Amino acid sequence: MEFTHIDKDGLPKMVDVTSKEPSFRVARAIGKIFVGKDVIEAIENRLLPKGDVFATAKIAAINAAKKTFELIPLCHNIFLSFVDVSYKIEREEGYIEAVSEVKTEAKTGAEMEAITAVVIFLETVYDMCKAVKKDMVITDVRLIEKSGGKSGHYIFESENKTAKVVSINISRQKGTPKEPVSEAILIEDYGIEGDAHAGSSHRQVSLLDISSIKKMQQYGLKGLCFGKFAENITTENLDFQKISLGTKLKIGDNVLLEISQIGKKCHGSGCEIAKSVGVCIMPKEGLFAKVLKGGKIKAGDIIEIING
Repeated sequence: MEFTHIDKDGLPKMVDVTSKEPSFRVARAIGKIFVGKDVIEAIENRLLPKGDVFATAKIAAINAAKKTFELIPLCHNIFLSFVDVSYKIEREEGYIEAVSEVKTEAKTGAEMEAITAVVIFLETVYDMCKAVKKDMVITDVRLIEKSGGKSGHYIFESENKTAKVVSINISRQKGTPKEPVSEAILIEDYGIEGDAHAGSSHRQVSLLDISSIKKMQQYGLKGLCFGKFAENITTENLDFQKISLGTKLKIGDNVLLEISQIGKKCHGSGCEIAKSVGVCIMPKEGLFAKVLKGGKIKAGDIIEIING
């Protein structure tokens, strides 16, 4: 294999694009920050001490896109003819989604500029809102489309769904709601460090996929937030059809879980969710696991299903 960014002496180099003809190029990227209901309300009611969140975030994103070559060592300095970031607030699911668009007439693409714009937009939202909440989670940052150049038109294929961790949720005391945290330590044969429900039972860690949570919206449940179903790990794209008792889940580089139970009856006459809308998804689609190998996990970690 020939490495484009390494010279014959094994040292890093910038790719020489001198002989290439400039062409019109567009790149778009996307990302989310899960902020929760309190932050969204503070933004909408202009209660944040630092001022206008989105105006500041857009300026930061535009500036960052123009300075991408200063941040990424081997990235070319290109003239950007257009940079913008749009956003939308998903109140029910508690997140803000940002989409960047970058245009240029250049000899190389603007993918890195588009991604940088989204990342800095989301980081600025975090900075503007951290006085209200510190356990916000930035996730799902990716290039979604690019056009122009030798490689032509590219669109992110959402069908190539990789299972991953969306949120990690813990409660310090039993009987209290689980709240999202940015990362957690899993302890072998025990559970999540600091979670009141960890212990020596076979239900050391609970998991629920975001697709299951979204089903509850069909029954009229409002304001769904991660951890509301008492799940420790909220997942995305975890294929329920491939999971049975004994299935192992590898999370990130080190953590290994083994599914020990599928579904669980709600306590007493039913959980608060079942009482309010008449049904709860956890008894059918909630997953419970033992920790076979501990380690640190964080939002965005890839989940691999291991059968047998």
